[in-house]
Amino acid sequence: MQVLYEDNHLLVLVKPVGLATMGLAEGERTLLTDAKEYIKTKYAKPGNVYLGVVSRLDVPVSGVVVFARTSKAAARLNDQFRDRTAEKTYLAVVEGTIEPPEADCVDWIAEDERHRKVWITRPPLNLRTEGSGAKESRLHYRRLQRLGGNSLVEIRLETGRKHQIRIQLSSRGFPILGDRKYEAKTVLKNGIALHAYRLTIKHPTTGEPLEFVAPIPTEWKQWGVPTSIKAGREAYSPY
Repeated sequence: MQVLYEDNHLLVLVKPVGLATMGLAEGERTLLTDAKEYIKTKYAKPGNVYLGVVSRLDVPVSGVVVFARTSKAAARLNDQFRDRTAEKTYLAVVEGTIEPPEADCVDWIAEDERHRKVWITRPPLNLRTEGSGAKESRLHYRRLQRLGGNSLVEIRLETGRKHQIRIQLSSRGFPILGDRKYEAKTVLKNGIALHAYRLTIKHPTTGEPLEFVAPIPTEWKQWGVPTSIKAGREAYSPY
């Protein structure tokens, strides 16, 4: 388990591909069960260990995940995510040369629970009365590098909807490598080429700005992705 940061209030980890953040049946391994075992063993904690889940990633996605070690920290961090003051930056390798090289994407997304997918749909005619369940979803992307027939893309999330990045890029003709659920032609052995690269939050007790970066998966070298790139706040001109 890769720990990026820990103190009495926070535990920040890198989630590997193929591991659920939480929510499986009792006795099944998740990142949350691993994290609790880590705290219990390291600090000789008796009984149950409290960890509040304030960010999560889909099973086939890797990257930064934050847990709160106290209920007060969890409440304050949840406020940051709800108020969109937490900054989330993802990296993805998508099929094709994404065009335009930089854009804002705004869609309405509805969930199909039966098929465990989401869909792009029309906006509700009346936000107060129409119960379609569709939610407005916003992100900004920019192409960082061409990788042969693929593209390395940076994504900044403005909302945090289920499968949002996956469906918004796929609906524009640029599915994420390995994401067969959303029309990718490429088959990967493990997961999809989507990585929660950077997360910026304020410390829940001190208010200090904190930035966490999860190293780019080594498997991405096969597509020509460099191990170190300029993303997030670093200046980079897409081409």
